[in-house]
Amino acid sequence: MRNAVQLITYVDRLGGNIRGISSLLGNELAGLFGGVHLLPYFTKCDGADAGFDPVDHTKVDERLGDWTTLRELSEQTYVLSDLIVNHVSRDSSQFQDVVLNGAKSLFWDFFLRREDIFPDDSPEEDIEKIYRPRPGLPFSTITLDDDTTHDFWTTFSPWQLDVDVESAAGRAYLETILKIFADSGVRGIRLDAVGYAIKRRGTACFMLPDTFDFIESLRRSAAQHQMDVLVEIHSHHQTQIDIAQRVSWVYDFALPPLVLHTLYSTDATALKNWLTISPRNCITVLDTHDGIGMIDVARDGERAGLLTDFEIEELVTQIGSRTSGESRLASGHAAANLDIYQVNTTFYDALGRSDKLYLLARAVQFFSPGIPQVYYVGLLAGQNDTHLLRKTGVGRDINRHYYTHDEIHDALKRPVVQSLCELIRIRNTAAGFSGEFKSHVCPDHQLRLSWKSKRGSIELLVDFENQDGKIIVNEQGLVTQYRISDTLTRIEQ
Repeated sequence: MRNAVQLITYVDRLGGNIRGISSLLGNELAGLFGGVHLLPYFTKCDGADAGFDPVDHTKVDERLGDWTTLRELSEQTYVLSDLIVNHVSRDSSQFQDVVLNGAKSLFWDFFLRREDIFPDDSPEEDIEKIYRPRPGLPFSTITLDDDTTHDFWTTFSPWQLDVDVESAAGRAYLETILKIFADSGVRGIRLDAVGYAIKRRGTACFMLPDTFDFIESLRRSAAQHQMDVLVEIHSHHQTQIDIAQRVSWVYDFALPPLVLHTLYSTDATALKNWLTISPRNCITVLDTHDGIGMIDVARDGERAGLLTDFEIEELVTQIGSRTSGESRLASGHAAANLDIYQVNTTFYDALGRSDKLYLLARAVQFFSPGIPQVYYVGLLAGQNDTHLLRKTGVGRDINRHYYTHDEIHDALKRPVVQSLCELIRIRNTAAGFSGEFKSHVCPDHQLRLSWKSKRGSIELLVDFENQDGKIIVNEQGLVTQYRISDTLTRIEQ
């Protein structure tokens, strides 16, 4: 994985299809990205959870292309794809065979039922221990064609049936997908929802010791195909640190709420504390296809969080205020959400559409340890799509706009987007970023981050009270400075 900014995007919502993404990366976005994370492009890409409920994980949605067109894209750039570990669609051929044939189905053991983990005599307190991303029990009662009813595991929604990844059929299914990816030039995989994959009676059924073993087995399989592995887990920050010590790559999901908190409060204390302990083998984000997670900075029982309960409450309130209430319409129980602990909005709107604050936020992201990813809506400084939210009732769709070709071109002409693109170029080319990171001691309302290698250094200084930033690049004695305000401006020496 190159130490360069990556793009996160849906295929159909930015380029229209895989060849459209390839064209953008080769033309309008040429030279900006060291790789692209393509969100689910499998059959079908527009299901109940925008492709994270695959009907057929082994086929590209024909409206987007095929494995040949993906192979062509992989020859152009590094491609990272989702391995949706935990579940498949209710409309999948595997589950439809179960509906038709019941316990006689070849795929009966492919799916997980409540009784597999919790026999009839299981105490209620065992059920209550299960960690849930949504309210209610993680089971759905389904009647099969033979009139028998069964409680199937459906961790995320009734439309997403959990796979028994420990069964022979489940493991063979995952190995098949890995091989197809490898044959199609995919260089990295993101393990979606892997924290929920292993279930054990009497536990939270989330990130268990056996889960780490399962992740390691997937990592070994991927390594045989020369593929990187990125683990997606939303959890307490210490859990993220622990996971990072045992896997190749993790997300820094604490960064987005901490950056917002810092910009709102002008107090960088919590952000500085995190940057001293955050994993170095991480992918940094400010926005993704999901919402802004609060659980990643919150306390977990007696374990302190990166922010206090009051600070998180203030953060959510501020997001609601700066989005003129739009985030409240899209988050929690106000809309259909698979994770009620996330706040749904574009990051640009969360900052009140302030170009200055947005560029400062991106600068902090790019200087934080890890490889940065930029979500397609964030790349274009996109605004909340309340029309799509009203149309679908899906909270996260507020940050999942379908861009037309003309909208992309218009967005790329905006000064804030052009400045962001220049920040990306600096992050990709400055020699200092290949060296050592340091967070310097400075007043609470300021932030000073630097990177230094044998070939050069680069430094970011931000004054949050004055909403002002500066970048100083030193390449073998040649010093270039930039001021971050409503635009990124080169300071003439």
